[in-house]
Amino acid sequence: MTSINSFDPLHAIGLAAAAMADDALRKILVVDDESTIRLALSRFLRTRGFEVDVAESGDAALGALNSTRYALMLCDLRMPGMTGLEMVPRALAVDPDIAIIMLTAVNDASSATDALSSGAFDYLTKPVELPDLQSAVERAVARRTLAMERRALDRLIREEVAVRTLDLEREKLALRALTVSVAETLINAMEAKDLYLRGHSHRVASLGAAIAEELGANDEYIEQVRLAGRLHDVGKIGIRETVLNKNDPLTEDEFAHVKDHVRIGVEILSPLQHLGASLSFIQDHHEHWDGSGYPRQLASTDITLGGRILTAADAFDALTSKRAYRDPLTANTTLEYLRTQAGRLLEPQIYEALGAVVRRGHVPELPRIS
Repeated sequence: MTSINSFDPLHAIGLAAAAMADDALRKILVVDDESTIRLALSRFLRTRGFEVDVAESGDAALGALNSTRYALMLCDLRMPGMTGLEMVPRALAVDPDIAIIMLTAVNDASSATDALSSGAFDYLTKPVELPDLQSAVERAVARRTLAMERRALDRLIREEVAVRTLDLEREKLALRALTVSVAETLINAMEAKDLYLRGHSHRVASLGAAIAEELGANDEYIEQVRLAGRLHDVGKIGIRETVLNKNDPLTEDEFAHVKDHVRIGVEILSPLQHLGASLSFIQDHHEHWDGSGYPRQLASTDITLGGRILTAADAFDALTSKRAYRDPLTANTTLEYLRTQAGRLLEPQIYEALGAVVRRGHVPELPRIS
């Protein structure tokens, strides 16, 4: 298989040409119900270096086509039984690459035109002039060779594109994994400094993914939500530790500083285009259903679905986690409180999905309903 860095168009063309260099290029099938014409045409073509088979009818010709590959078929237009006009599409169905030259009487020109419309390459009128025959045969064989070379080259190019696409996708996944690993290392280092934040991002990711699944999201969207949950607080790296770890209520200026973690996180992650929709979810994870959130005061469905899911997951984990200034709330108490926030902080449908996930206990890291 060709590697991503070694594709050579000239080499590919050479391979395509080599693939076409088979015995079929020198084989011709002559189809005519008149034995004298079959004999004359086959003798002449053999003197020009071609291998020639003959058939006296359309049915015999189809039998030959099913067992042997030919570069060209010379076919009489008017034959008993299957006519040449009927023969063209059936021959091409057996071998789409075969070139077909029709042999016709002068008054059959309209039928010959119909044959060309059906896929024949050319037609010659009887009696056939041998120089004209030779010229037509050479043109037909050359066109067939070119067509097959192009098809082989197209196939090679498609295969190369598939290989490159796969390689790029693997590189993208590897880069994404590395990015997430680095970001999670930073988040883990930050959470390690604060006992109350420890494991928060992991729990939000797990709960967010479970809510997305409850809402019927597809696997790709669920993983985008999970990734956003893992990275949603990376911007807190830029927030002063004295503010993050403060035991007393925050001042207005301190709260404004904490809210800036969303902007900081987006700035850190925005160069990483492979994060896709996850970046938008991170930007929206503090927006409220009623428009009272931050940083953009979005409301309702202007907030991404992933962002609305993370708002619910973040709020649930924050309320059920211990803080310096309060003990954790139980799952029951938290759901009762968040019920009052449905339509304000949370989208009502997402609140219902959150409640269903928590009640089933499908996220082991979360507190259970007692």
